Amino acid sequence: MSDFAARKIRARVKDPKVAERLIPKNHGFGTRRLPLETHYYEVYNQPNVDLVDLGETPIERITPTGIVTSAADHEFDIIVYASGFDAITGPFDRIDIRGVEGIRLKNVWSDGPKTFLGIMVQDFPNMLMLMGPHAGLGNFTRFAEYSVDWATGLIEHAFRHGLTRIDATSAGTRRWTDHVIEVGRGLLSNEIDSWMTGVNSNVDGKSSRKIVRYSGGFPNYKKHCDAVAAAGYDELTMS
Repeated sequence: MSDFAARKIRARVKDPKVAERLIPKNHGFGTRRLPLETHYYEVYNQPNVDLVDLGETPIERITPTGIVTSAADHEFDIIVYASGFDAITGPFDRIDIRGVEGIRLKNVWSDGPKTFLGIMVQDFPNMLMLMGPHAGLGNFTRFAEYSVDWATGLIEHAFRHGLTRIDATSAGTRRWTDHVIEVGRGLLSNEIDSWMTGVNSNVDGKSSRKIVRYSGGFPNYKKHCDAVAAAGYDELTMS
């Protein structure tokens, strides 16, 4: 599949050197998020478009008129910075979320996220995450709706029984986290450095790969969550 994509890029980009720069060399097809493009590669055939490989000629400095690389001074009217982002756990790390006895969520997740169903974290009672790490993957709009419904059902259960504190258990957290790691082990998408494996060279501490997403499929994820609800949430501690 990677060879097929490379052949298609070479066929669409007229300059062979530019085509080779556009063909991924450090990861295979599908191991990073696919670009859903329309005539993207044809843009590089336009006379007003140049491709600069920063791996070959790194940026040295930003100037009032543009960008200076090790090879040239490029003048621009506008510079758009697209330097990557701190996904999955990043939004949670940026908030000083504290749990029982002041423990910090960022510290609890220093070696990778530990969750129950990707929705709760032990010792952070009443904190329900939507679209958090370890949650089911799929069409996010539809998946988010299910997560909202599940969390709403849990809150309704607590109200009906006069409960004000909901927390994940260590056993439930361990089982789910181990399951997430097990179903993700060996997948090609988890064998490369990317934001999907928690790696971002622009962010301190994000240099090692971690399995941060649930790869068991959304139907299987839903089955696990539905089973917890059907059993009366007995995998949680509530008071």
